[in-house]
Amino acid sequence: MILQRIFALILLAVCAVLAVMAWPYQAAFSYEPVGPRAFPLLMLGLMGLALLCLAIRPTPIVHKEDEPPLDRPTLIKIAICTGLLILFAATFESLGFIVSAVLIGVPMARLYGGRWLHSAMVVVAMSVLLYWLFDRVMDVPLPLGLLDVLEN
Repeated sequence: MILQRIFALILLAVCAVLAVMAWPYQAAFSYEPVGPRAFPLLMLGLMGLALLCLAIRPTPIVHKEDEPPLDRPTLIKIAICTGLLILFAATFESLGFIVSAVLIGVPMARLYGGRWLHSAMVVVAMSVLLYWLFDRVMDVPLPLGLLDVLEN
């Protein structure tokens, strides 16, 4: 239980540092009525509140038998998943949303038991659908990257 509290307090300190870093952020232009810093500050505030509750709650978290154990294979999956997400962030601008989502989504689906064909079909369809949803419906421009030639 003490390790859970220490972990929560360390993450709470990280949230506080990130909030201090995000507070003075100003963008040259803004398409949001509240500005670009509202979302990160809101997320950090909610995370901080949850971590504070985690740190001061009176009882420890008890794991039930139907929950997966935090063993070596699970930790390896978490590390691979984190690495794939970092790779997605690194390739997002250069390769574009659709290509980087496909390149990261298929291994992610395979990591959690998906078959090759089904994983590829679902990830390609979701990537194109999400690009269309963000670009056309919500008017949030996403980079096309390598697929710039398809733009009208």
